Amino acid sequence: MNADLKKNILTHGLIILGFLLVTLLVHYPSLLGDRQLNQHDILQAQGGNNQIKQFGTTTGEQPLWNPYVFSGMPAYLTGVQYSGDILKYVYKGMMLGMGHPEGILFVSFVTFYILLLSFKVRPLIAAAGALAFGLNGFNMIGIMAGHNAKIAAVAFMPLVLAGIHLTFSGKRWLGFGLTAFALGLQIRTNHPQITYYLAIIVAAYGINVLVNAIREKDFKPFGINAALMLLAAILAVSANYGRLATTMEYSKYTIRGKSELKSDQQASSGLDKEYAFRYSNGIAEPLFLFVPNIFGGSSQQELSTKSAVADALRNAGYNRSQIAQQVQSIPTYWGDQPLTAPYYAGTFTVLLFIFGILVLPKKQKVWLITLAVLGIMMSWGKNFEGFNNFLFDYLPGYNKFRSVTFTIIITIFAMNLLGFTALEKLMSAEWTPELKKKIFMLFGIGGGFLVVLLLFSGALGYRGPIDSQLPDWFLNAIREDRQSLLVRDTLRALMFVVSLAVLIWALIKKKVKVNQVILGLLVIVFVDSFSLTKRFLGEEKFVKDPSREFFAMTEADKAITSQASYGERVLNLQNPFNENRTSYYHESIGGYHGAKIRRYQDLIDYCLQSELQSAYQSLQNQSLDFSDLQALNMLNTRFLYAGTQQNAVFPNRYANGNAWIVSEVIPVGSPEEEIGKVCSINTKSQALIDQSKFDIPQISGSGTILLTSKTPNKVTYQANISGGTALSVFSEIYYQAGWEAMIDGEKVDILRANYVLRALEIPSGKHEIVFEFKPKTYYTGNRVMMAGSILVIICFVGCTFVDLRK
Repeated sequence: MNADLKKNILTHGLIILGFLLVTLLVHYPSLLGDRQLNQHDILQAQGGNNQIKQFGTTTGEQPLWNPYVFSGMPAYLTGVQYSGDILKYVYKGMMLGMGHPEGILFVSFVTFYILLLSFKVRPLIAAAGALAFGLNGFNMIGIMAGHNAKIAAVAFMPLVLAGIHLTFSGKRWLGFGLTAFALGLQIRTNHPQITYYLAIIVAAYGINVLVNAIREKDFKPFGINAALMLLAAILAVSANYGRLATTMEYSKYTIRGKSELKSDQQASSGLDKEYAFRYSNGIAEPLFLFVPNIFGGSSQQELSTKSAVADALRNAGYNRSQIAQQVQSIPTYWGDQPLTAPYYAGTFTVLLFIFGILVLPKKQKVWLITLAVLGIMMSWGKNFEGFNNFLFDYLPGYNKFRSVTFTIIITIFAMNLLGFTALEKLMSAEWTPELKKKIFMLFGIGGGFLVVLLLFSGALGYRGPIDSQLPDWFLNAIREDRQSLLVRDTLRALMFVVSLAVLIWALIKKKVKVNQVILGLLVIVFVDSFSLTKRFLGEEKFVKDPSREFFAMTEADKAITSQASYGERVLNLQNPFNENRTSYYHESIGGYHGAKIRRYQDLIDYCLQSELQSAYQSLQNQSLDFSDLQALNMLNTRFLYAGTQQNAVFPNRYANGNAWIVSEVIPVGSPEEEIGKVCSINTKSQALIDQSKFDIPQISGSGTILLTSKTPNKVTYQANISGGTALSVFSEIYYQAGWEAMIDGEKVDILRANYVLRALEIPSGKHEIVFEFKPKTYYTGNRVMMAGSILVIICFVGCTFVDLRK
């Protein structure tokens, strides 16, 4: 082994060790202690997955249907495992055995480091860029909220682009293997929205490479490399085929698919536009990339006990402990969004991005500048209506995703890549008058903006929509604190600008060496990024066993579980369609998920919300007469509850049961007619059938039907019918892609009744009825995944070996 190779291995090894140390610094309470981050969405996911996870552990059978959220839905996006997913072992290995979210942060550092190395950035500068990218505000806020899959998907974005860039930069086989490997891992994180944003980044890079190939008339290498990238993508998709195929199949039936109701249909299928654009950045809000608290920071910001708000509380008569509690969560944000936090890119990153615009050649910078601007414009959502409405209506797939503010990750990615590539050029350049002029321009733009912001900070108003809900005595104080937050962070940014200027001046004057400057810049980047990280992931955010406290069984839970049988559902009267805690112990009417079944969402909008209000009214009148809650009763809502105590549980004796025989079938001709009538019919004796989709059964029979066993994948009943054919309605959600029904072992067609439920025609006599969920897509996908995963790993190892041999 030659000396240069030993030196390179040592350098990379020490830097990766440094990344591990930074990961430990950020997550030491969990990695070195017994505390964990209190992540809202992770707790909600645990609530939704708990019972199917227990089922899988106990039986060894993979639960493919989740009956515990929204009355039942496919479990593809709530914890399904795939036996063909061999890449999961590679994924765990890359995280060095650390879990989520600790390992994600480490992977973010390593992958962006590799990306910058592929762009010929020296290791120390690449390390600084990796720290800036890994510790950016988007990642930290996502980790805090529990968006682990989203941040994991972001973490693998740089590795994919590194592979593509190597392919088009003379390292064809290494790039091919790395692209297949990295894209396979990125898709595996199962966050299609971030993968979609990665596709936008890759498309911009591809267009840039194509334009350069056309200019240089170098078509053959481009064609070969593009074909290899297509093959790499096919391999990556095959390694995730089961997950992708089941998700795509299911998505057609979710709120991200096309509505069957004409009143809700849009120019194309997808989410409701208002829902998708609910979280949209204001036009000036992306300035938080440079100054994090320019708009007050987070919707719930922690303030000091010496703040103006604390003084106002003190003057209002609050004691010390009350003040300390109140200032932990103050609505200092004064932008237009209902809920937000600043996706800080880094003062240093933004400065370097500006420098890259000034000094890099067009073929290196135009595509990245375009991406940075595009990410900002897309994040404006409804506040840049014409542009974003066009994308929503005509850009394929874009209308499947909500929270358009997430597109700012495209900007952060582009800024870091362009900025640290520019820093490499600066550290390698001759100090010509032209370069010195551009450096002066850089500090004039960055520093000048900050100085102007300070000078005019008193004239900004600091008024937000939340202010109308606050008492007058509180308003002046909170506005004063909003200004203080802006001023402090502006001064902080100015300090970093000055620090960078001093280092560059010292280098120009030859008072320090290049490596000393780079080390200084590395320190500045770390201080900048790490200090912001601790705002969101401070020690107080780590608690001992958060799930144990969150899911501790209450007296209400005990009361329900002591009485409930399989199939009897529970309605949490407190925000039922935005929580999964109920599902931890019970079969819930509600839930928390971004891809619920579309028809169930329609039922919520057209029936359940109004019935929820009726239930409130009945309880306020001290009545337990829920006989008019036709939709809730057909969902077998056996218990309603509104608190943690036993007396907060209200039994519903009017629930229809697990299944029942109806005496009348009412034909309807459209989904609109069906959803319009489902709340008003007597669901115990009548059933709606859409005659445009199903043959209307001729019934004369009556009888009984009883649930005998129920697991996530299989439900069994015993029926006793007399007097002819009967129609039984089952309080189970209709989903055509996988559920099969058998009567006495013979397969029969499943009808859809009352817009969302299953129904069967049952002949006279005693019968065993079995519903079984056996989606072919899952089982076929598993086999393809295993073959694809093996091919991806062989491809990566083989191509790496070939490159090393060269």
